[in-house]
Amino acid sequence: MGRILAALQGIEFAGDYDAARDDRAQPYYVPDDTLLSEVAVRLKIRDESDLFGGVVPFDFVATKAITHPRLDQSAVVPHGWSDRFSERVGDVVLRGLSVFSEDDAYRGGIRLLEAGPIRIKPSRASAAAGQVVVRDAEALRSALKAIDGSELQHYGLVLEENLQEITTHSVGSVRAAGLMISYFGIQHLTPNNEGAMVYGGSKLLVVRGNFQTLLEQSIEQNAQLSIKQAVAYDTAAKDVFPDLLVSRCNYDVGQGWNIRGVWRSGVLEQSWRLGGATSAEIAAMEAFQTDPSLNVVCTLCIEKYGQMNDLPQNAVVYFRGTDDKVGPLTKYAMRVR
Repeated sequence: MGRILAALQGIEFAGDYDAARDDRAQPYYVPDDTLLSEVAVRLKIRDESDLFGGVVPFDFVATKAITHPRLDQSAVVPHGWSDRFSERVGDVVLRGLSVFSEDDAYRGGIRLLEAGPIRIKPSRASAAAGQVVVRDAEALRSALKAIDGSELQHYGLVLEENLQEITTHSVGSVRAAGLMISYFGIQHLTPNNEGAMVYGGSKLLVVRGNFQTLLEQSIEQNAQLSIKQAVAYDTAAKDVFPDLLVSRCNYDVGQGWNIRGVWRSGVLEQSWRLGGATSAEIAAMEAFQTDPSLNVVCTLCIEKYGQMNDLPQNAVVYFRGTDDKVGPLTKYAMRVR
């Protein structure tokens, strides 16, 4: 990804970051995680043109934990916490709580269980890793015992109403290489090497322009709702956390049915860093840069577990081999013609 982003901007790809490197020009950074403001200052990152990703003022702001309110005014929260954000986004997220202590987690879980099963989500995990659904107090207590105490205290835990038959949409935007793109996509699942269903890629409709340009496309009603909810979340984050700096954002929006048979839609989490859809974002940027008259394009990114012998002719392979953690894996992206 770094090599292609460098080529799009007509600059040299310098490889892995080296603090001892003497750069005459300000580097363009492609971090694999959201950066803290203090790190950005040290790297002389001044604005969105200096990196692909985001900069946040506090650790928890980069996690799922900012999405929901705390249990009550006596609940434990980290330095920098803002009740104002959860108040702003309450209408565009699912019912849930963010907790930073085991006692708050249990009390909050009991309260949420009154309305049905809840999903417990480690705030920093991606691709649904570590998530578990509980349906009663005993299961809640058991699940909380498995949570690392220091992780809970520092980064928090999300308790959220569980949806059935859920569809996950991706809504995002990127500003890089002199381009501004925005997109709507649908995620799909695939079996990993152990047979569990995990993130398997996304198909994106990408426009040259901002979220308003995206909303002007002929998109079905549920997609329109997802985009509007993501925009509300994005706007609130930038208003409540003015030190937030973002050149790449992605919002996962879940739509499905709760246990009472009520259809629900809400932002699940944000990503202000490289993400699962980034290879498809880059494919769109390449297409727009190649053809200045092009304003809309469809792209696809795929993550396929196990051995894969045949690839589409125009696929750009980002990884093909055996990953140390997940085993045989192929990742590629392409423009859908």
